[in-house]
Amino acid sequence: MADAATKRACAACVIGWPVEHSRSPLIHNHWIKEFGLDAEYRREAVPPEQFAAFVRGLAERGYVGANVTVPHKEAALALAVPDERARAVGAANTLWYEGGTLRATNTDAEGFIANLDACLPDWDRGLRTAVVLGAGGAARSIVFALIGRGVERILVANRSFERAVALREKFGSPVEPRPWEEAPTLLAGAGLLVNTTTLGMAGQPPLALDLDRLPAQGVVADLVYVPLDTALLKAARARGLRMVDGLGMLLHQAVGGFARWFGVRPRVTQALRALVETDLTSK
Repeated sequence: MADAATKRACAACVIGWPVEHSRSPLIHNHWIKEFGLDAEYRREAVPPEQFAAFVRGLAERGYVGANVTVPHKEAALALAVPDERARAVGAANTLWYEGGTLRATNTDAEGFIANLDACLPDWDRGLRTAVVLGAGGAARSIVFALIGRGVERILVANRSFERAVALREKFGSPVEPRPWEEAPTLLAGAGLLVNTTTLGMAGQPPLALDLDRLPAQGVVADLVYVPLDTALLKAARARGLRMVDGLGMLLHQAVGGFARWFGVRPRVTQALRALVETDLTSK
């Protein structure tokens, strides 16, 4: 049995306010058990006014790192050394120590790409144009990911046109801001549609979008995972389009943090997905 110091050295957590809804403990503790590690992953409910002090004392609290969720993702940037991803996205969701320095990254972009690669290995073959719905933090991650994958045109449609313009200013010429009302017509030349908004999420209005103009080889990705099968995905299935849900991205974005904290790289398996699906559908 490991002593208390060893246990503290092998602990990580998710910091949020609120944090009870987070599925991160379910995911990471599954991997901890799978690898037989003497470690644990916990929830830490920390209000905004206490966040900075909590992060500065992360090591003293026995943590080797942490995930950061709403509303702390932007504040985390100022409390650690961010990498290119975190700086580009303007938010961090993963903290870890490297040589005594607290570092920060954002794994949403890599989670998005890894999920597509795993589910649809040829999803980006010949892909030149993507349509992204929304212009918030999730959209920044997706735009960063798509630019990194070489997508030439990213049409961003958002209800607040100014926020779509801000993405153009941040990421440059690949991003083309469009009014929300133009979303249906944008699909005609697109190979990928990504919903980064909360539309379709439980308790939110549905995403009403006619997919008839999206080419038959097009791919639909919905970042929403509650419910798992959104109206957008049902519409894509009805048309016979390829698609990925938001749960896959949630699982894949967790891989990078676990590898940094515990020194082993976990796999996203059907067993893990089934575990989280059961938790989602039992609530």
